[in-house]
Amino acid sequence: MKKIGFIGAGNMATAILNGVVSTKTYAPEYLFVYDVNPEKCHKMAEKGIGVLSSAAELVDDCDVIFLAIKPQNFVEVLESVRETVRKDKLFVTIAAGISTDFIKTTLQCDCPVIRVMPNTPLLLGKGATAMSRSSDVTDGQFALIQGFFAACGTVAVLDESKMNAIISVNGSSPAYVYLFAKAMVDGAVQQGISADVALPLVCQTLVGSAAMLMQPDTTPDALIKMVSSPGGTTLKALDVLYDHQFEKTIQEAMEACTKRAEELGK
Repeated sequence: MKKIGFIGAGNMATAILNGVVSTKTYAPEYLFVYDVNPEKCHKMAEKGIGVLSSAAELVDDCDVIFLAIKPQNFVEVLESVRETVRKDKLFVTIAAGISTDFIKTTLQCDCPVIRVMPNTPLLLGKGATAMSRSSDVTDGQFALIQGFFAACGTVAVLDESKMNAIISVNGSSPAYVYLFAKAMVDGAVQQGISADVALPLVCQTLVGSAAMLMQPDTTPDALIKMVSSPGGTTLKALDVLYDHQFEKTIQEAMEACTKRAEELGK
């Protein structure tokens, strides 16, 4: 089996590693991490995952390297491992806005790169992940990494030209949902309903509504119509959302998200 290493052991790396270990997708003795935080490394060691002493050692020792670091740290980290990189190393990035060409150029090596945009529900095995690859990634390499994320949720494969835009669809979008849920709970409290009562109802409504959306031969418009009885309460609520250009606001937020991803990649 190939040795797979993670530079960075934060929430997303932990979610991926927990997913592949718990589902037995990959054996822990072939998994390795390096992080500047010793506590995070200790937690990985407790799972049977190997801990290495530097990013350069990890790149030298592993066949596949996950770059689970912030976009702002990429140049520093990539430059620190440049001397140990070879063309047979596969790099996987989960950072917003960082292109495969940026990684190859900074490493000064034409190695294969897979670009991944997961989201935080990956922590619960309910992730929604988008993936793309450079032209030199083999089908076997891509299938291996796709399996990592399939073990933790749903995976979609895209052309890299769409990877900045997809962040607004699945990467950042959990925050939109949480803000919507917060607004509903706050609205309930304003009407005299306690948050303890409202939050479980809001959460189950979101879960149930998502399940309805995933049924075959249905659309968001059809489901809206199903809930909206003529002259009823739902239409009154929707009228307020339409008046405040709810859909346009969400779309503008998504565009701002994509713009920021493009800025991070420069």
